[in-house]
Amino acid sequence: MGIFALVPGPHTSKSAPQHPIYPYLLRNVTAMHPNHIWGIDITYIRLAHGWLYLTAVLDWYSRYVLSWALSQTLEMDFVLTAVDNALLQAKPEIWNSDQGSHFTSPKYLERLQREEIQISMDGRGRAMDNIFTERLWRTLKYEEVYLHEYASPKEAYHQLANYMRFYNFDRPHQALEYLTPAHCYGVSPQIVPVVHSLPTLTNLTTLN
Repeated sequence: MGIFALVPGPHTSKSAPQHPIYPYLLRNVTAMHPNHIWGIDITYIRLAHGWLYLTAVLDWYSRYVLSWALSQTLEMDFVLTAVDNALLQAKPEIWNSDQGSHFTSPKYLERLQREEIQISMDGRGRAMDNIFTERLWRTLKYEEVYLHEYASPKEAYHQLANYMRFYNFDRPHQALEYLTPAHCYGVSPQIVPVVHSLPTLTNLTTLN
C-alpha cells in the first residue's frame, strides 16, 4: 500500500490587490436545484517529475462537474476554457470562487457579468466557503491521483478524463442518497474530450 504525505504543493491562489473583490453570498444559503450555485477552483496534480494545474466548475446541488481543464502553467487560458465550456451548457444563478487573481481578473469577471450571474468570493483564507469543490479535490486525489504516478501530462490527462467520467456518471454519493451527480443534474453520459497542444490540455463535458 502506498503512503503519501499530505504536504503543500504549488501555490495555486495568489491575490491581485488591484483587482475587485466581491462579497461572499452563500453564508447560510443551501443549493436548492441544479444551476443554483456553481463553484470553481484550482488545484495541483502531481506528476512523476513536476506538476500540472487542474481547474473545475462544479454544480453544488448535484456535485456534477460541468467542465474541467488541465494546464502545465498557471496562465489564465485554462481557467477561461473551463468557464466558457461550462457556460455552453447552462448558467448558474450564483458563481463562487476564491479571491485568487484568476478569479478577480477582468477576463474572468466579464464572462460572468455578461451572463448576469451573481458573483460570490470566499472570505480570505476561508477554504470552507468553497467546501463542495474542496471535497471534489479530496475525493479525486484519494481515489485517483495518489494511487498513480503519472509519467507525462498526456497520461495524467487521460487518467483524469476517465476518473471524471466515473465521478459524474458512475460514482454514487452518500449526500445524494447514493445517486450519481449526473442523475441529480439531469444528464446522460456523453463525454467529448478536446485535447489542445501543450502546455494546455482541456476536457469538455457536453450534454445530449
